[in-house]
Amino acid sequence: MATDAPAPPLTRVALVGVTGRMGQALLRAAPGFPQIIITGAVASAASLALGRDAAVVAGLPASNLSVSADLPEALRQADIAIDFSNAAATAATLAACQAAGKPLLIGTTGLDPALEPALAAAAREIAVLLAPNTSIAVALLTELVRESARRLPAAFDIDVIELHHRGKQDAPSGTALTLGRAAASARDVPLPASGATQAPVGPRPEGQIGMVSLRAGDLVGEHTVLFSGPGEQLALTHRANDRAIFARGALTAALWLVAQPPGRYTMRHLIGYKTSP
Repeated sequence: MATDAPAPPLTRVALVGVTGRMGQALLRAAPGFPQIIITGAVASAASLALGRDAAVVAGLPASNLSVSADLPEALRQADIAIDFSNAAATAATLAACQAAGKPLLIGTTGLDPALEPALAAAAREIAVLLAPNTSIAVALLTELVRESARRLPAAFDIDVIELHHRGKQDAPSGTALTLGRAAASARDVPLPASGATQAPVGPRPEGQIGMVSLRAGDLVGEHTVLFSGPGEQLALTHRANDRAIFARGALTAALWLVAQPPGRYTMRHLIGYKTSP
């Protein structure tokens, strides 16, 4: 008589930045992933939520999971960490995961370029996924932008226009930079600078990619890449209406990442793109 196959083991996740917008969204989304159990809820040492039930902080029923500042202990009890904290804390989180031998998904944006050597070193020992945007649809949008930039004539100008809530600190957003750099790599033109937040004014230099950022109200996030050619335009847009899409994408990516060998990954690997960026 056939017996049911044993259930796969649960993936234990430590959430870093658990009291932030995304940390709380991850807690709310986790019950929809029966393969995942949240075993760590990490916040900064200055957080007023330390010692409180993490689920209650997120507006959920009590879970007996307390908010803690002890990242090494949270990693000891986890299989993987998801970091949506603060760019200033990412280096310490990366070092802790490397020391613990635990994979790390970094969703925090506005990272210092000086972090690059540490990322490269960590990726030789653990799986690291850097995701300025964890939406599965945005991952596909990035590839559509890359292909459009490659196929359309050079006469088509490219502009990235992004809108976010008034509290977002970095501009352009990490997603806008990812989209702009996808287009730039396909066109073999200079990458957009991280501080470029204005559309070109006056005669436009050949190949320059424009960046425009707007911060207003409680907008979750909207990104449009506009290809403007003689007599026609192509607009590729992603509009986020609910922060839960990023949480679901991050948890999906974590389940994938935990099974990967050491290396540097992005969301394009998750959706099956194997070619180089």
